[in-house]
Amino acid sequence: MQCRYEIDGTVVTGIASEGLLPKWFDKSPDKPAAQEIDEMLLVIRRAVGFAREVSAASAFEFWQQVYQAQVKWAAEQGLPSLLAQFGVSMVERTLLDALARAEQCNLATLLRENRVGLNLAAIHPELAGRTPDEFLPAQPLSKIIARHTVGLSDPLTAADLTTENGIHDGLPQTLEDCIRFYGLYHFKLKVQGDVDQDLERLRSVARVITRQCGTSYAFTLDGNEQYREFPRFVELWDRIQADASLHAFFERLIFIEQPLYRDVALDPAIANIADWKNGPPVIIDESDAELGALAQALKLGYAGTSHKNCKGIMKAAAHRCLINHRNATENTNRYQMSGEDLVNIGPVALLQDLAAQAALGNTSVERNGHHYYHGLSAFPKSISQSMLQHHGDLYTPMDDGYARVNITGGELDLTSINAAPFGVGVEIPMDAFQELSL
Repeated sequence: MQCRYEIDGTVVTGIASEGLLPKWFDKSPDKPAAQEIDEMLLVIRRAVGFAREVSAASAFEFWQQVYQAQVKWAAEQGLPSLLAQFGVSMVERTLLDALARAEQCNLATLLRENRVGLNLAAIHPELAGRTPDEFLPAQPLSKIIARHTVGLSDPLTAADLTTENGIHDGLPQTLEDCIRFYGLYHFKLKVQGDVDQDLERLRSVARVITRQCGTSYAFTLDGNEQYREFPRFVELWDRIQADASLHAFFERLIFIEQPLYRDVALDPAIANIADWKNGPPVIIDESDAELGALAQALKLGYAGTSHKNCKGIMKAAAHRCLINHRNATENTNRYQMSGEDLVNIGPVALLQDLAAQAALGNTSVERNGHHYYHGLSAFPKSISQSMLQHHGDLYTPMDDGYARVNITGGELDLTSINAAPFGVGVEIPMDAFQELSL
């Protein structure tokens, strides 16, 4: 997606990209995937329409106006807030890309030096009078740990591969092969809401990870919105602690992510997280839709939230500032921001997401696009060649000449990402893609 902005009298173009993944922004079970994709395009088009009507003194004020207009429209249309703000985030990303090019700096500088005009108190009143440079990293992260998603149906060992599910594209498919190939040591484990089945799956995953990594690993547990009652999830936790094969494994748990379904996750009558005295940190993800969601979650006992570019970058910057503020004032490290993705791939979405994670200081970031796609083979080979030339730290060539993400020792090198205005250090030829008018 390309948008043109007039910044200080000069017209500058910004870009953004995202995979249109059904069943995340709206998990209505009866809604067809094609309809969800149409609605994702609808919210992007509507946000672009609102952006065309906006003039503002700062990027933050511009974003605020588009956000507020989109909120009102989405409520009238009966569209979920998380979905509606995805459209705003696409506009926001093009704006930040254009502004970084105009300012001749990277995203981290835009945010830390507050060249976007971010008013922290407008999102978190307790940060009144504070500025982003007090909380954001002095420099963007130069490397990020790739936290590998282990899905519910992902094969763990060669014994799990069959003629039906084997891919044989030259890249690792099983968990054990991915660990060896990429040097992985951080993981994201999903559960499905059936305690007995979840325990058995976790035992199988734990065996593979400990066999391959020894004790050099850490992981998060994704509740994946599978529970409508928190005591039911606590039952899973209690049984994990009572399980001799899992208790030691779970000593390396970083946090638990969104166990409760989004409709009840912020309901004080149901989300009694604060009452779980001996539990690990729990964060929200899908529930982080409205601007006040994080503050509401913290009151309920949650320990933080996630960042995905599709949920908004300036909002996330304010969230990160609040999390760092709480840790400092309470002399703790309990409050956390998790880096997550939405199956992002290059040549734009992945790079912009990594640039944002580096700017926010999210050291361990879920990465799953690297093992759900055959590198950049979905795009013209010229895209791979360009990525290899300008982002040779992030990408490496495969035997067929296409580029794949270069995870080495379980980490991603972000040197070229941080050297670019907003992650992407190369001109993307739009004529290589099918045009869709917005």
